[in-house]
Amino acid sequence: MTEHTAAATVPTAHASRYLQQLCKHWQHNLTVEYDANHGTVVFPRDARGADHPADALVTFDAGDDALTVRIDASSTEQLEGLKGAVARHLDRFAFREAPLTFDWR
Repeated sequence: MTEHTAAATVPTAHASRYLQQLCKHWQHNLTVEYDANHGTVVFPRDARGADHPADALVTFDAGDDALTVRIDASSTEQLEGLKGAVARHLDRFAFREAPLTFDWR
């Protein structure tokens, strides 16, 4: 989809719960598909007044001991913004464990 990609494996025993909470939170104003183990969220190119080349896709996969997050963005700025947004929202839902560790690569 794009050359602006980052992925992180976030250690947590509650990956499925956090995946579902994040997706439920974002489905109010974004295109979201999810089940207990996998979710996708589309962030529009013009979200919050931005003007990125294309939409971004954030993918979540829940494992037994970690939540894997992948961001496919259309620009460096979009990628960096979404890395921050995902981390902030995940830490908010995981407040008992926060701050969670994101090993973006």
